[in-house]
Amino acid sequence: MRPVSAAIGVVVATAVLTAGCSGGQLPSGQGPGESAGRVAETASRPASGSAAASPGPSTGGASGSAVPTSKVPTPVQCAAQLVEGMSLPERAGQLVMVGITDAGSSELTALRRHHIGSVILMGTRTDGVVGVKRVTGRLAWKGQKVPVLVAADQEGGTVQRLKGPGFEAIPAASVQATWTNTTLRSRATRWGRQLAAAGVHWTLAPVADVVPASMGRRNEPIGALRRGYGANPTTVAGKVTSFIDGMQTAGVATSAKHFPGIGRVVGHTDFAAGVRDTATTPHDALLRPFQAAIESSVPSIMVSTVTYTRIDAHQPAVFSPSVIGIVRDLGFAGVVISDDLGSARSVAAVPAKQRAIRFVKAGGDVAITADPTLADEFVDGIVAAAKSSGAVATAVERSATRMLTLKVEQGLLPCG
Repeated sequence: MRPVSAAIGVVVATAVLTAGCSGGQLPSGQGPGESAGRVAETASRPASGSAAASPGPSTGGASGSAVPTSKVPTPVQCAAQLVEGMSLPERAGQLVMVGITDAGSSELTALRRHHIGSVILMGTRTDGVVGVKRVTGRLAWKGQKVPVLVAADQEGGTVQRLKGPGFEAIPAASVQATWTNTTLRSRATRWGRQLAAAGVHWTLAPVADVVPASMGRRNEPIGALRRGYGANPTTVAGKVTSFIDGMQTAGVATSAKHFPGIGRVVGHTDFAAGVRDTATTPHDALLRPFQAAIESSVPSIMVSTVTYTRIDAHQPAVFSPSVIGIVRDLGFAGVVISDDLGSARSVAAVPAKQRAIRFVKAGGDVAITADPTLADEFVDGIVAAAKSSGAVATAVERSATRMLTLKVEQGLLPCG
């Protein structure tokens, strides 16, 4: 199908040419209305399979002249070309992650209808690798243009959604923190291979939040559930990068969460509205684990639904260009994903049709709805906004390219 407009293609093409062979991420910007030059400013992170810029060696021949080899396209170039051929609804669908349970007929119908790009497996499954594989296997269907990327919450402790034969019991992060980084990296590789065997491509972990000792178990979302690696940002950074590196060795993508950190709050955004952090600043020392994750080529970062009064006092982080701008200022050019915008009490006051597009307008890429009945409103909201604004349409194309770049890097799409 034809792209939304020629102008959108020009922006992405400019970014791709600027990226050259430097990596597999679409250069990022701070907002949807930026110029092509601004889009191309941020350097891409390294990606496997990217080609060197220099010509290949001479192949000899009768004339003795050198024959240059063609460049292998980078993942971002392949992704940009695929996005160029997508309709607006298809692009919008790539920007939504939907919660599913068994990939039954009604769920599959919704995924196909809305061109959904990714899913998260909901609930706690105990049927092991074979059982999960049956579910993930149903997510490919005849005529499917772009594969669905499958995610799960597989941190450990109270947040291990996939269990049973073939899945090890993963201890809580507070226990993982007592291991050496080498041990954690090795264990994460094993856990990642189990996920890969089940057809899961993406774990929404590790937790990069630092819980100060003064907060401890008063911090409901992390401290009380033993989901954190500790109170020292440097120590947490080492554990976070070890987990990321181990999963990467297994071929599983990760997502450092919950930017810019929910270790200083009391309330849990899944169950409470108006949760606020009055301490975190744009250059906070507690951001160190996220910076370390970026340096370790983490492919995605999850943004929280807390309001950070010293960064943007007027809206939650997921709807704040200021907060998401910090992610990009740290040098991150990958996929920015939201915390749940479907069932979470923290966003219940925002009309469903506005949630995903507000996240995209703020600079985000993939909006999660744990409530699958909201998939249509999420996608429709993105499409409607993009039809009425060229700047939003450009942002949608840019985010779809980031998402497809991740799929190329995970081996779900061919490249080269």
